[in-house]
Amino acid sequence: MFKKLLGFAAVATASAMVLAGCASTATETTEGGEEAVAGGLIGVSMPTQSSTRWISDGESIKAEMEAQGFEVDLQYAEDDIPTQVAQLEGMLTKGAKALIIAAIDGTQLTDVLQAAADAGVPVISYDRLIRDSANVDYYATFDNFKVGVQQATSMLVGMGVYATEDSTSADGANAAGPWNVELFAGSLDDNNAFFFFNGAMSVLQPLIDSGVLVVKSGQTTIEQVATLRWDGAVAQKRMEDILVGNYADGSIVNGVLSPYDGLSRGIIAALTDAGYTDLPTIVGQDAEVLSVKAMLAGEQYSTIFKDTRELAKVAAGMAVAILNGTEPEINDTTTYDNGVKVVPSYLLTPYIVTVDNYKELLIDSGYIAEADLG
Repeated sequence: MFKKLLGFAAVATASAMVLAGCASTATETTEGGEEAVAGGLIGVSMPTQSSTRWISDGESIKAEMEAQGFEVDLQYAEDDIPTQVAQLEGMLTKGAKALIIAAIDGTQLTDVLQAAADAGVPVISYDRLIRDSANVDYYATFDNFKVGVQQATSMLVGMGVYATEDSTSADGANAAGPWNVELFAGSLDDNNAFFFFNGAMSVLQPLIDSGVLVVKSGQTTIEQVATLRWDGAVAQKRMEDILVGNYADGSIVNGVLSPYDGLSRGIIAALTDAGYTDLPTIVGQDAEVLSVKAMLAGEQYSTIFKDTRELAKVAAGMAVAILNGTEPEINDTTTYDNGVKVVPSYLLTPYIVTVDNYKELLIDSGYIAEADLG
């Protein structure tokens, strides 16, 4: 844990340096003697307000950009693609100097991004990779394959199949199996869903192949287990169907891979309604307050913490750097191919959160107020 916290601090420091370095150019003079860009309108497009995570992201980016002297047009599209396109078009009409976009569907923005390029407006893809367009300048996100690895690893630790988070094969008290698990993935229109799922399956597939884990539903491909728009109600209904169709014989679910806390809560509801009092090991992502409460209540085993405050700093720093004619700091130039180009990226580090370390990672860092957990 000490090493993890050192790593966490290093990431926070690094991202702060990215922003600080970029911010210092905002009022400097260019080599030609012209004053660098300071101020103007920045368009920030978030997918929805139905998740507290996206509300926090939007407000964090807004605060960072305003601190650099920019005006911010922050809008939420409520998971409606035409609305997001119209909002982005409106931002360009208002004269936005840069766009920071968390796409609802990363394949549906080609035309509006071309309009941005024609107007000389740089685009930063925020957390969700925008696909099928050359007009994406940079990508700010987390190591999303690692997120999936962490989710699967955490589930296995909670089930006792792995002895520790450092395990790479079944070595825990319950290593022999077989143990029943069910798999959930995110929305197929979100590129991150594939990274999460592929990362998780890199850990789980060998154990499925060896028989330690059994997926009784038989649903093991991302197309079979995807959840449109990351909707918790959709996940709840699918879990209900799985229980009726595959566990009516009295067998029980031992573990559930869930890529997002909102889905986890729907899954918990389905299991509770089905009579489960001793819930399976259920994982999640985003460290939402309701799910941290569920962890403390023994309903959810873990979540993945991605400090979106630091992500907002990186994205804001990228925008400021571009507008001042400098190169934003990146640490990945190979991973994120959007189908047209490899988008230069800055990846932040995610962390597994359980009841054993939530105070250090979430409370002490100020991400969640202890009072909010009741």
